[in-house]
Amino acid sequence: MGKRLVWTALTGLISSTAQAAPPAPLPADQLDWAPWGDQAPAGELCGGRYIEPGYLLPEGKTPEEVLSNSGSAEYGDDGETILGGNVVLRRGESQLESPQVRVNAARDTAFAEGPLTIRYPGMLVRGGEGQVSLDSDAARIDDAHYVVHDQRLRGDAQSMQRLNDGRYRMTEASFTTCAPDSRLWRIVGSDVTIDREQGFGTASNARLEMGDVPVFYWPWVRFPIDDRRQSGFLWPTMGISSDGLDYSQPYYLNLAPNYDATITPRAITDHGFMLGGEFRYLFGSDQGTIEGAYLPNDSGGENENPNDPNDAFDGEDRWYIDYSHYGRFTDRLDYAMRYGAASDGRYFEDFGRDFGEQDTEYLERLARLSYQGTTWNLDARAQGYQRLDYPLDEDDRPYYKLPSLTANARWDQDNGFYQEWNSNATYFWRDLHGVDSDGFWEDEETGDTRQIRLREAANGSRVNLTPAVGWRGQPSWGFLEPRFQLWQTNYQLDYGNRDTDRDESLSRTVPVSSLDSGLIFERDVSLFDQQWKQTFEPRLYYAYVPERDQSEFPDFDTDERAISWSQLWSPYRFTGSDRVGDVNKLSYGASTRFLEDDTGRERLSLSVGQSAYFSDRNIDIEGDPDTLPNKETDYEDWYRATRDRSPVITQLDWRINDQWRSRYEWFYDADRSKTEKASAYLQYLSPAGHVVNLGYRWQLQGFDPSGDEEDRLNYNREDFDVSFAYKATSSLDLIGRYLYDNTNSRDLETLAGVQFNSCCSAVQVVWREWVDDNDTASTIDDDYSDRGLFLRFVFKGLGGVGQNADSYFARSVPGYQATQF
Repeated sequence: MGKRLVWTALTGLISSTAQAAPPAPLPADQLDWAPWGDQAPAGELCGGRYIEPGYLLPEGKTPEEVLSNSGSAEYGDDGETILGGNVVLRRGESQLESPQVRVNAARDTAFAEGPLTIRYPGMLVRGGEGQVSLDSDAARIDDAHYVVHDQRLRGDAQSMQRLNDGRYRMTEASFTTCAPDSRLWRIVGSDVTIDREQGFGTASNARLEMGDVPVFYWPWVRFPIDDRRQSGFLWPTMGISSDGLDYSQPYYLNLAPNYDATITPRAITDHGFMLGGEFRYLFGSDQGTIEGAYLPNDSGGENENPNDPNDAFDGEDRWYIDYSHYGRFTDRLDYAMRYGAASDGRYFEDFGRDFGEQDTEYLERLARLSYQGTTWNLDARAQGYQRLDYPLDEDDRPYYKLPSLTANARWDQDNGFYQEWNSNATYFWRDLHGVDSDGFWEDEETGDTRQIRLREAANGSRVNLTPAVGWRGQPSWGFLEPRFQLWQTNYQLDYGNRDTDRDESLSRTVPVSSLDSGLIFERDVSLFDQQWKQTFEPRLYYAYVPERDQSEFPDFDTDERAISWSQLWSPYRFTGSDRVGDVNKLSYGASTRFLEDDTGRERLSLSVGQSAYFSDRNIDIEGDPDTLPNKETDYEDWYRATRDRSPVITQLDWRINDQWRSRYEWFYDADRSKTEKASAYLQYLSPAGHVVNLGYRWQLQGFDPSGDEEDRLNYNREDFDVSFAYKATSSLDLIGRYLYDNTNSRDLETLAGVQFNSCCSAVQVVWREWVDDNDTASTIDDDYSDRGLFLRFVFKGLGGVGQNADSYFARSVPGYQATQF
C-alpha cells in the first residue's frame, strides 16, 4: 500500500552470470567535453558541456565521394593503399582520423590503426583499431568510447559496430548521461544497441551500476536516448513494510502519437497479485483517460486503521475504475463524461493512489453537455458519486441527479438596468438498503440501529426558478445596486416505503430583496519616501428575505453557510436550493487600500465590516419557522439564530515588499468579548526560490454549522502551521512542514524532504507522519497516526523509480515551485 511503505525505491537481484566489462572510460578532454569554468550559466548543474568541433575536410561533391588528407601514401603488394601521418578521411557526413589507414584494392573498406576517431553528425567515437566501409555507413571499432552530444550520452564498449541501417551495436558496453568525471550511474550490458533514428536503445544481460556497485538486473531492457516516447518497461516501484513486499512493474505502450497505455502488474505480499492499467487518448478537441486495477481473491491483509477489522475483504475481489472524457463540438458547446467506481470504500486506503495517499473520498459519475452563449448559458447533466467510506452509512449515500437541467440568461441595458433568468430542474435519487418503514437501519460498525431523517428520506424532482431584476449605477466615485429576486420552487416527492403524512407535492415562493451601495474616495499620500494612492471605500448593504415554512421540504443538496466576509454582502444563508433562510439585516463596513502610484499595484488592503440583524433567523436546516434551536443543548446554534449583530470581521492583506506578504482575519464578538475565528499568515518568497510560510488558525467550537454533526468539531480548534522550502544550492532543496493541533496537544502532520538534483540524476527522500481523522471530525477518539518513508531516484535520460512527491510539496508548501528533474 502506497502510504505505509517504509520505503519506495529501486532494488534488485544481480544476475549470477558473468558480468559485462566495458573498457575504462577516456579522460574528459578526449570526449569533446568543455568545462564551464567561470562562465557557467546560473543554476547550471553540470560542470561543463559537450562541444562538437567542425570537420577537418570539406564535404565532397557527392555523398559517396571520399576525400583524404595524410602525411604519406604508398601502395602495398596487393594493390592496397597505405596512408600514414595523421590520416583524415571524409565521406559524406562521416569523418575518420587515424595514425595509419590501409585501404583495400577494391577501395570499399578502410582499415584504421588506433587510436582512431570517427565523427558522425552529433556523435563522436574513439577507439583502438577498426574498419570503415567506404561505400556504406557500416563501421567496426574495437575498445570504443562514444559520445552523443545533444543527448549528453556517453559510454564505452569492447566492440562497436555501425550497421548499414544507422544503428550502433556494441558488446560488453555501458551507457550513461553523467559527465565524464562522474560514475554516479551507468547501465552495462553484454549486448547493447542504440538506434538514434528511433530514439531508443536496448540491452541484454543488463545491470544498473551506481558507482561500482550493481543494484539492478534485467535480462533485457529497452531505454530512451531522447525525449521521444518509447514502448518498454518503466522503472519499478518496490516497497517494504512490516506487512511484507509491494512490487509494481509498469510497462509503457507507445501505441500511436495520439494515444498510449501503461500496464502495471503488482504483487503485494499480504493481499495477492494485482493488475493495473491506464489508457490515454487525444483526438482533435477530444481527450480522455481510463485507468483501473483488479485484484482477485484478496488474501485479507492487515489494515492500519485500528477501527476496521483486518480481514474485512478476505477472499473478495478488489478493483477500481476511473474514466474521464472531455470534448468540444464547437467553441461554445462542450461535453464531459466521467465514471468512477471501486469495489469497496477502503480500496484506496489499502492500496493507495499517489504520494502520501491523498484522501480519495468520492469517485464521480457524470455526463454533461454545456453551452456558453453571449446571453444564455445552458447545462444538462446526469451526475452522481460513490462515497468511499467503510463501512458506508445509509444516510451518507449521496443523491444522484438524474438529470439536472439548467438554463440561465442575463440581459444588460446601457442605462444600468439588467434582468436575469435562472432556472434548474433536477430529479434526485438514491438507493437506501435495509431501511424499514420507520427509517431505521442497522449500523454495521456498532450493531446499533440508526434512523434516516425524514428530510433525507425522499426521492423526487425539484424545479427552481429564480428570475431577478436590478439596476446598477457605477460612476467613478461609487456604486448603487437595488436588486429583487423571486425564488419559486416546486417539488414532487416519493417517500417509498417510509411511513409519513408529509405532503409529496410542495411549492415555495420567496422574494429576496437587497440594496447594495458604496462610495470610493481617493487621495495621494507620501509615506516612507514613496508616493501612494490611498482609497477609502465605505459600503452599506441591506437584505430582506421573509420566512417561509419549509419544515416538510427535503434536503437534497443544501447546507448552512458559516459567517464570512462575503456573507455580509449576501442575502443567502444556505447553499443549494432546498432552504431559503429568512434575513432582515443591515451590513456596514469600509475598506482602505494603498496602491503604488507608479504601477498601481496594491500593497495593503484593510477591511472591517459587520451585520446588524433586525429579527431572529428562524429558518435553519430543519426549515421550521416556529422553533429555534434549544438554548440548553445547542447553545451555539441558538446564539447564532438570535444574536443581534454578527461578529466584527477584520481582514488585512499586506504585501510588505516583493518577498514578504501577510494575511490576517479576525472575527470578534463584541457582545461576548470573544474571538470566534482568527487566522494569520506570513509568507516569504525569495527570488532564489526559498519559501517560508507561518500560519495560525483559531476557530470556536460550533462556529461552522455546515456538514453533518459527525463532521463538526466538538472542540475549539487552534492550529499552528509552519512550512518551508530552502534551496541550499542549485542542486539541493530542503522541504518541511509541521502542523500542530494545540487544542489536543498533538502533531497533525510532520513532513521532511530532501531533494538532490545533479547533472545526471536526482534523489528525493521524504518522511511523512500524519493523523487520519477516520472521517469523523466530531471526535478524536478514533483518529490514528500513519507514517511512511518515501524514496525516489531519477536517472536523467532513463526515467525515475519511486513515487513522485512534487505535487504534494506544492500543496503542503504554498509558493514552492517544484524542481524539474
